[in-house]
Amino acid sequence: QVQLVESGGGLVQAGGSLRLSCAASGIIFSINAMGWYRQAPGKQRELVAAISSGGSTNYADSVKGRFTISRDNSKNTVFLQMNSLKPEDTAVYYCNAQRYMVAPLYNWGQGTQVTVSI
Repeated sequence: QVQLVESGGGLVQAGGSLRLSCAASGIIFSINAMGWYRQAPGKQRELVAAISSGGSTNYADSVKGRFTISRDNSKNTVFLQMNSLKPEDTAVYYCNAQRYMVAPLYNWGQGTQVTVSI
């Protein structure tokens, strides 16, 4: 049974930083690409950042230069360091294993809420 548990969200002022974590179980973590997605109220879920099994990364244009995705295969955990946060980054953030660093593979976890205030 695959479990994805996101944590680290919270309320932060614009310009601040947060570090999200996602602990995965029930998968062979090290061979999977992993991604962070977000869903703002009234909007579709979108891919924010992805990291391959080998450590290559991709980012949405809206977060390039501000967000950094990383992984620790020894802990089956993927991270998202978010700096210079903007109000438009407000959303529920989810992680998932991916096919081709794009398509999510498993059911979504509960996500973690990120709220950026002006």
